[in-house]
Amino acid sequence: MQALDGAHVAVLGGAGFLGSHLCDKLVAGGASVTVIDNFLTGGPDNIAHLTGRPGFRLVRYDVTDYLHVPGAVDYVLHFASPASPADYLTHPIQTLKVGSLGTHKALGLARSKEARFLLASTSEVYGNPQVNPQPESYWGNVNPVGPRGVYDEAKRFAEALTLAYHRVHRLDVRVSRIFNTYGPRMRVDDGRAIPAFFSAALRGEPLPVHGDGLQTRSLCYVDDMVDGLLRLLLSDHSGPVNLGNPHEVMILELAEAVQDAVGQRPGIAFHPRPVDDPGVRRPDTTLAEQVLGWKAQVSLSEGLSRTAEWFRLRLRNGGSAGG
Repeated sequence: MQALDGAHVAVLGGAGFLGSHLCDKLVAGGASVTVIDNFLTGGPDNIAHLTGRPGFRLVRYDVTDYLHVPGAVDYVLHFASPASPADYLTHPIQTLKVGSLGTHKALGLARSKEARFLLASTSEVYGNPQVNPQPESYWGNVNPVGPRGVYDEAKRFAEALTLAYHRVHRLDVRVSRIFNTYGPRMRVDDGRAIPAFFSAALRGEPLPVHGDGLQTRSLCYVDDMVDGLLRLLLSDHSGPVNLGNPHEVMILELAEAVQDAVGQRPGIAFHPRPVDDPGVRRPDTTLAEQVLGWKAQVSLSEGLSRTAEWFRLRLRNGGSAGG
């Protein structure tokens, strides 16, 4: 990523799971990085290894307030938001605020600095889709007043505002639609399937499957996702662009794969299915392959194997740390 060498990148939400992995790649590529994060769901442990590195700066701050970064800024990456159902159902108003007010402040920062802007949107803009796989042209099937709507609609608004800044102010923007991503630095109490399954399996407890487990997800290892995001950032395509692994698995299959990864088989416990839980989730990644030359490379079994050690260490330390 030679284009990033010497660049100044502001990463909003850079202390979170995905944001911290992006920071690793940016710093390794020679960029100066300013992380702005209020630690609502992320945490300083995720980027502690970068503290003290030349050009790296961490600011604890709420991006829904007035946003200022001193000096020139080349790129603004907006990854600030709760991203798991457990988090955005616990913090519904903060989720809506960071998707609306936070996006407005982030776009204002990018405009004032004449910086390129990257929005971390989500596959949740498709809601409970009636089309599978989901292409970027699909408008979605979202319940705007349901409990998950706080996240879905926050991201849909963020996309609309980003493209409005692009059309009205000619701001240079990129919009990514991120499908389920996993890997080291996920929180033990994240609430998503993979942390819940690993935590249960490693404790010798039945894995919690909601509903009948026949609903599907497509899971992308974090290294692949970071590669796709940076390719999009440095491309000439504004988006939106789906980024994810098109390999689709049932939740029951995922539970089996996690048990294989940890070498323990405590079985499965079924629980009620959450309201508006999507029945299917699979990205159509044709556009990413065509315009970015990108596709996910890490298999599910390999990614789960890499992730298992992270959860072993977290549970050994009492479940602390993780973003």
